[in-house]
Amino acid sequence: MMAIFEYAPAPESRDLVDIKASYGLFIDGEFVDGAGAPFKTVNPATEETLAEVATASADDVDRAVRAARKAFGGWSALPGAERAKYLFRIARIIQERARELAVLESLDNGKPIRESRDVDVPLVAAHFFYYAGWADKLEYAGFGTKPLGVAGQVIPWNFPLLMLAWKIAPALACGNTVVLKPAETTPLSALWFADICRQAELPPGVVNIVTGAGETGAAVVGHPEVDKVAFTGSTEVGRIIARAVAGTGKKLTLELGGKAANIVFEDAAIDQAVEGIVNGIFFNQGHVCCAGSRLLVQESVQEELLASLKRRLATLRVGDPLDKNTDVGAINSAEQLAKIRELSAVGESEGAERWSPACELPERGFWFPPTIFTGVAQSHTIARDEIFGPVLSVLTFRTPAEAVEKANNTPYGLSAGIWTEKGSRILWMADKLRAGVVWANTFNKFDPASPFGGYKESGYGREGGLHGLEAYLDV
Repeated sequence: MMAIFEYAPAPESRDLVDIKASYGLFIDGEFVDGAGAPFKTVNPATEETLAEVATASADDVDRAVRAARKAFGGWSALPGAERAKYLFRIARIIQERARELAVLESLDNGKPIRESRDVDVPLVAAHFFYYAGWADKLEYAGFGTKPLGVAGQVIPWNFPLLMLAWKIAPALACGNTVVLKPAETTPLSALWFADICRQAELPPGVVNIVTGAGETGAAVVGHPEVDKVAFTGSTEVGRIIARAVAGTGKKLTLELGGKAANIVFEDAAIDQAVEGIVNGIFFNQGHVCCAGSRLLVQESVQEELLASLKRRLATLRVGDPLDKNTDVGAINSAEQLAKIRELSAVGESEGAERWSPACELPERGFWFPPTIFTGVAQSHTIARDEIFGPVLSVLTFRTPAEAVEKANNTPYGLSAGIWTEKGSRILWMADKLRAGVVWANTFNKFDPASPFGGYKESGYGREGGLHGLEAYLDV
């Protein structure tokens, strides 16, 4: 279906962010050099180097943990209302610098500016506002008021600034201090956040940012003076962390992979469901742990739904993340692109039918077209493994009981979606689905007041809401 008018480019200004040639580690309120070999962070849409970033050695991590330990006494002794003032200040600075942060996030991560501007950054500010409100009300939360100490936090590259907010805001509200390691492909917004901490006059050592790859993360997790470990990332790394922490007395929360079922019944509003399916799997290029990567559609509406879905996919614009018209941005890294290509090839070799709309991909950068697989069986690799890309596997069902069985037939259990006119069916399904978050007639809706987390291999512990405080208090 051709548009009557072609879209004119609507680029957001790259000049809003002044990226330095190199960045150090943020320890005890200051930017300092790292002992490890520095690495480069690149723009996935163009492959240009954005900056050179320091790598923290085990000694650097030790310095950061010591700074956090030293700051803990003063920070935890502050009345909750005083801690709240800092969190409110951080939230307001994020709002003031929202446009700059959105551009930075899209440059470093590859996600469309519309998403970083309208979803990521507003939610980041909202999390700091929300937990600022809890800081002086901990005694009413039911988890006690005693902080744990130093929190070691390791976050992924798919929502760099939002995952930072999910980790840091509740930790600080409860009176803990933090050593955070951002992902090596997306360190810039965390380093910008370090600058925001200085702007907010947060006491030195309360938040420390150490950059690097897996070895740096392992040093944070393994440090004997870290009292609490929070990790968001792959199930494989989550297992390694759980083993490393076992028997140490450290408190641990893990938010890991997912293979969510988006379940569409024959009485669903088809056009609304199609928008939800697109949002569920193509939002952030499918780099979402709770993405609706398995579409379970009732047999009677499969043809109608797929025809509508394919029409909708033909209108998606893939390209420059800084263009405000872009729907699907760049894949975050060459490594991730190779994984998506490999799993898609396996899908074809196992007999599933692959379809993508005609779309011209840019010559430079890391790109993958929105892709649908039909004729998928539950035994297929693409129905079981997390692809973490813009790839949807379509399965069918006849009865609600079959839908539940197929949806739960996965080692994961992070999220699910239900599309139906019947409220009773929504409640019945939600009760049966082994998933931490169940969306009804919507998908990928987040709110700081609502807890998020999974069952089974999707990890344990909850982030967000009242429940998110438990992970940072000595219960």
